[in-house]
Amino acid sequence: MSVLAAEIETRPLLRPFLAAQAQFAAGSDSPRAFLERCLQACDAWEPKIGAFVNVNVAGARAAADASTQRWRDGRPLSAIDGMPLGIKDIIETIDMPTENGSPLYVGWRSDRDAASVVALREAGAVILAKTVTTEFAAREPRGTRNPWDLSRTPGGSSSGSAAAVATGMVSAALGTQVLGSTIRPASFCGCYGFKPTLGALNRGGSHDNLSQSCTGMLAADLGDAWQVAREIAVRAGGDPGYPGLNGPDQAPPPHQPQRLAALETPGWRVAEPGARQHMAETIARLTAAGVEVLTRAGNDKVAAADEAIADANSISGRINDWEGRWPLNTYRDRDVGKLSTPARERLARAEAMNLDDYRALIHQRDSIRQAYAALAAHCDGCITLSAPGPAPLGLASTGDASFAVSASLLGVPAISLPLFRLDGLPLGLQVMGFAHGDAAAFAAAAWIERTLS
Repeated sequence: MSVLAAEIETRPLLRPFLAAQAQFAAGSDSPRAFLERCLQACDAWEPKIGAFVNVNVAGARAAADASTQRWRDGRPLSAIDGMPLGIKDIIETIDMPTENGSPLYVGWRSDRDAASVVALREAGAVILAKTVTTEFAAREPRGTRNPWDLSRTPGGSSSGSAAAVATGMVSAALGTQVLGSTIRPASFCGCYGFKPTLGALNRGGSHDNLSQSCTGMLAADLGDAWQVAREIAVRAGGDPGYPGLNGPDQAPPPHQPQRLAALETPGWRVAEPGARQHMAETIARLTAAGVEVLTRAGNDKVAAADEAIADANSISGRINDWEGRWPLNTYRDRDVGKLSTPARERLARAEAMNLDDYRALIHQRDSIRQAYAALAAHCDGCITLSAPGPAPLGLASTGDASFAVSASLLGVPAISLPLFRLDGLPLGLQVMGFAHGDAAAFAAAAWIERTLS
């Protein structure tokens, strides 16, 4: 084996699915063969990074065989028919346990699929594995390692989903985000992340019942991310009372934005110098390409939006504390020894709050969302970093979510593009849109990626 080949085998490798469809239709490739390549990556990577909690290889092969026959017959169920997927282990699956990253749920089964998983199976997707989540999709890591550097965190809480996609073990995986749990691990692991507009995808059967929670996508490219979200939306809709994901049946084509706002967000004060330099160069290159980039230094509307989200970390954290009081208070009575220290601390903070505290936070969040929405009249979207820098060393923390939390507080779509490298490690550029403007954000992100690449 050549030195170059050996190096390639040890590097994370994204495995886009939609790009293989022409070969499926022509008969020169098949979903079963595609799955086998994913399984080879699993053999190479899973012992190193620990991205999976449970795996159903037999079920995945059977599903891939059925998909292969449909492609041969010219009757695929959808554009993701045959796509190997991972499911974050707070989302219910009928064929594998849902363990929530907690010793309290080891082996627990709901005997049903979550709404998103039902939709994916109806679309012909191949559900391969449950991916590692932090405890209850919160702060306590569960051991997954970053494939770019095994001594570093992959981010969280969608730790296993990001790491599995980054190594080509699956083409896409479901994550969730209430603070930064999709955008941050996408940035750290060098894959694409998509957090839709609040309520855009049905979260029935997902154990993250918080008011900022969204089902998100970790994917090998933009097209795969959009398609997975779209196939869920057309079959399961959005959360009750929400209209569901808006947009076309395929990923929106690249479209040049006329004007973008560059937001600092709460993360700017902790961003690494190299990350700041990447952002400055991005603004310069977009400007040279004909996009007007507004900054807080030269535009009052951008300054007002940045000021509005300045306390996004604290506000979001306190809202989550109150909303997470149940079921944490029932777990304490069940077996407090199986709750992590962060979970017990979170419960203590919740029990120190009252309803008036929560109402004040909700009112404050509504005001912040209105201030951000006012930007829509002045720009086509916003850009910022996805994280303050590359994944930090150590596995005891999932890293700083300061750049990602703003989109969660605002309830708007966000996309992480794996465009940067810092010290040889990935770092994402984040594109934020406006509520229900997911397709427009995707079109802008696709153009930005094409232009900066």
